[in-house]
Amino acid sequence: QVQLVESGGGLVQAGGSLRLSCAGSGRTDRTYGMAWFRQAPGKGREFVARINYSGDGTVYVDSVKGRFTISRDSAKNTLYLQMNSLKPEDTAIYYCNTYPPGARWGQGTQVTVSS
Repeated sequence: QVQLVESGGGLVQAGGSLRLSCAGSGRTDRTYGMAWFRQAPGKGREFVARINYSGDGTVYVDSVKGRFTISRDSAKNTLYLQMNSLKPEDTAIYYCNTYPPGARWGQGTQVTVSS
């Protein structure tokens, strides 16, 4: 079973940038697709972006297209999310998981964007 730990969140002003990381350990398998999800206050968890196991195929939710970039370093078992031009509506706890997502979720990392 894969254990995932998210990091890199923080408080940033609108228009700023953050880079999230997701470190995998345990039974990692480089054939997993991986994804980022987020949960805003009072809302359900939503899909943000995913990347295939080879790293050459990505999909984004419309609201982040052109601003966020998902990538992975399979040698390091690490997933990234580069977030640029952040907006207050991006405020949420961000989670990584396999894609399709497994049943277990990590603690997530808080991203807060001030206006």
